[in-house]
Amino acid sequence: MGRDESVHGAGGRLIDPRTARGSEATSPALVHDYLVQVGGAERCLEEFAGLFPGAPIYTAVLDPSRFPALIRDPGRRIVTSFLQRVPLPRRIYRAYLPLYPLAFELLDLRGHDLVISSSSAFAKGVLTDPGACHICYCYTPMRFAWDYHGFATREVGPLARFFLPPLVGGLRVWDRVSADRVDQFVAISRVVAERIRKFYGRESTIIYPPVPTGEFRPWSAEERAGAAREGRDAYLVVSRLAPYKRIDVAVEAFNQLRRPLVVIGDGRDMGRLRRMAGPTIRFLGRVSDGEVRAWLATCRALIWPGEEDFGLVPVEALASGRPVVAYGAGGVLEIVEEGVSGVFFTPQVPEALAAAVLRSEQIAWDPERLSRRAAQFDTRVFRESFRDFAAAAFAEHWERRLAARGSRLVAGDTGAPRLGSLRSDCASREPRAASREPERSEEVVTPWRT
Repeated sequence: MGRDESVHGAGGRLIDPRTARGSEATSPALVHDYLVQVGGAERCLEEFAGLFPGAPIYTAVLDPSRFPALIRDPGRRIVTSFLQRVPLPRRIYRAYLPLYPLAFELLDLRGHDLVISSSSAFAKGVLTDPGACHICYCYTPMRFAWDYHGFATREVGPLARFFLPPLVGGLRVWDRVSADRVDQFVAISRVVAERIRKFYGRESTIIYPPVPTGEFRPWSAEERAGAAREGRDAYLVVSRLAPYKRIDVAVEAFNQLRRPLVVIGDGRDMGRLRRMAGPTIRFLGRVSDGEVRAWLATCRALIWPGEEDFGLVPVEALASGRPVVAYGAGGVLEIVEEGVSGVFFTPQVPEALAAAVLRSEQIAWDPERLSRRAAQFDTRVFRESFRDFAAAAFAEHWERRLAARGSRLVAGDTGAPRLGSLRSDCASREPRAASREPERSEEVVTPWRT
């Protein structure tokens, strides 16, 4: 093989990478940083895979046990880098940080004329054919390169903080250079678009991440009353328990308020938070998706004490007809409207959060209005927005290429795939909508230029 990579097909069998190529015309490829945990970025990747079911997925490292549906898909190829064969790649994948730029540059994407990278770090750095159109769906510019001190404080231990500084400068240079390999950036929120402009000097289009709002619904007053009798009448946190999530602010605030708080989620901060918690705070750990939906529908309000680039859980809470009490920074400012769908607090201290909770109790919330607000972020909106954006970007890319050769993109031009073919290709591959279609709000969120 020309490049050092492995290909996983149905059942995890190895396949020659050359068989991972798509068709000659409009041959898409998907690229993702790493497939070792399931989160919001992986939810987006699943949507891209639904829009382009024939497209292979290129990634640095894959944990097959976390993505059985992708592995079993008979039409899917997952191409991994040489890092898949190093010792314990899925457990300590971050330990190989210096090797990721090389790993992605060695992935062979020849033959793909449309590349969609799903990236918060390295995936956007792949080398594509000179004529390929590369769209990057960016969750954030590389955190450990551009916010090293904050990242090191929150996410790594003392040993890593000792070894990382000599590497960060080189990673920052590579990240900036690799951004020039992208033809079009798509940001998940305004705050991410601002970072793309600052660190990469590039404009971006905002398309919010997909949330399956049809899977959530407001419960009736009778249902909520019954849940309250079962002890579900509490404030709620749903989060991975990591230091930067600032769940400690919520714990301290509810110690002061003496109001019930339920914390759903697990993580390395669990022990510290349990030691801080008073008698009104319960930790449930990991629960089923159905349990999460039930708690979201019956909670007094969702508590969102950290700063995030977007915020899928606040959208799910609104879809369930419940308000959000959130720290007033980051992507949640684009989701929640003060006094209408939630309450903000600043600064990021327990006293401010406690005061915001008390303010929220003075407001009569309209569950149906909150649910309509969430519908603006529905998966259907994401699919339509990204499909149209990709088709337009692909056509614009070919127009520029042909203009450089003194030609125009016209019907019958043998040098360019047609815009309509990409639109219809995406549309024919669109996955089935959720069983319960949400009502569309009058305030539909559409992609816009920053």
